[in-house]
Amino acid sequence: MVGLPARGKSFISQKIRRYLSWLSVPTESFTQSSFRKKRAESLKFMDDELFDPLNEKGKKLRLLSHQDCMGAILNWFSNHQSGVAIYDGANITRDIRKKIKETLSSSDVQTLFLESYCDDESKVRANIQDINQTSPDYMDKTVEYTLADLKKKIRFYDSFYEPMNVEYEGDCTFIKVLNLSSEILINRIESYLQSRIVYYVMNLHVKPRYIWLSRHGESQYNLEGKIGGDADLSERGWKYARRLKDMAEKYIPNHGSLHVWTSTLTRTQQTASFLPYPKKTWKALDELDAGSCDGLTYEEIAERFPEDFKARDDNKFEYRYPGGESYRDVITRLEPIIMELENQENVLVITHQAVLRCIYAYFMNVHQEESPWMSIPLHTLIRLEIRAYDTLVTRIKADIPAVSTYKEKGTSKLGETRDNSKILAGDVISTGKS
Repeated sequence: MVGLPARGKSFISQKIRRYLSWLSVPTESFTQSSFRKKRAESLKFMDDELFDPLNEKGKKLRLLSHQDCMGAILNWFSNHQSGVAIYDGANITRDIRKKIKETLSSSDVQTLFLESYCDDESKVRANIQDINQTSPDYMDKTVEYTLADLKKKIRFYDSFYEPMNVEYEGDCTFIKVLNLSSEILINRIESYLQSRIVYYVMNLHVKPRYIWLSRHGESQYNLEGKIGGDADLSERGWKYARRLKDMAEKYIPNHGSLHVWTSTLTRTQQTASFLPYPKKTWKALDELDAGSCDGLTYEEIAERFPEDFKARDDNKFEYRYPGGESYRDVITRLEPIIMELENQENVLVITHQAVLRCIYAYFMNVHQEESPWMSIPLHTLIRLEIRAYDTLVTRIKADIPAVSTYKEKGTSKLGETRDNSKILAGDVISTGKS
């Protein structure tokens, strides 16, 4: 990463880490400020000394923390045959970027610089406010303290900032994001993975926002314990569809501009039928294809296909139903959905259990081995608040009864899990009894 403080570097780097990890690319982020903080604490150094351009000890400490960060990155690569390490720091001079590239090249590591350049003061001020609310460095500080501290750091770094350009660094591979995605410049993109990162960054909204998720209402197949199919809603499912309109009006800010996305399957479109908003149907949002097991109960699958039943329990993420799909397959077809979600501000996605598990895993950075076992209850509106360092989750329950479609590992019976690690994070809001 390259750029002055309060330019969204950490937001971008954290989002890239989540995206690549979700695609099963080994990815780790290394924050230079955390290494600097450790050095400063061990030497009992004050920030005033650290960001004083005339303080030689501060200059040495900054160099040491940079070396610590680079050392950690090289050590990480020594343990990974492939993958992406993200250096989240300022890296604002051509000299330091040249040394980074040379050091990594000597270890056969490709270097991609991503600069966030912003001279729009209103966007910088908005970023500072977000940093105060979300950054671990400032969460216990006042807005006034954060503003003063970041202004001091910006003045310090700005005094020797050398923005990237083709004239001086044309031999470098870089992406330059201007004023938080209003314009993007790219130079010497040379690999598939680099092109994927470019494509992803081009779709990023570098600001906090909400995304809304819901499963379809309870279906007739849900009542019968069957998987897959294209069943209609049950009576209680239709009740949830009607209630969802009221929930959207009450809980979704600016719901007048809301857009609703559904799968091509009947139960999601019926669930959205009372919502008076523009709707878009996506084949990519269809439920995981159960292949030859479509329309069966888990008991029937365990009886007819015992080896498949066990294989799926043993590795649910990779297991592919005969003639059907795996969770990895679902993630592959969901990538365009994720890109669109990153480029939208007011969307409600009504889809299916496996699909929502994959979307939730992306935004919450849930490990791929754990995501197929997450509990996504029926008749619940899920709010994801997308922030720089994390995603906050709120579950809004319609309090309309529905069967459980959750299956624990090692059993064919359905019922909600008691394992807290598999339950969605966040607060729960009740809309009242039906």
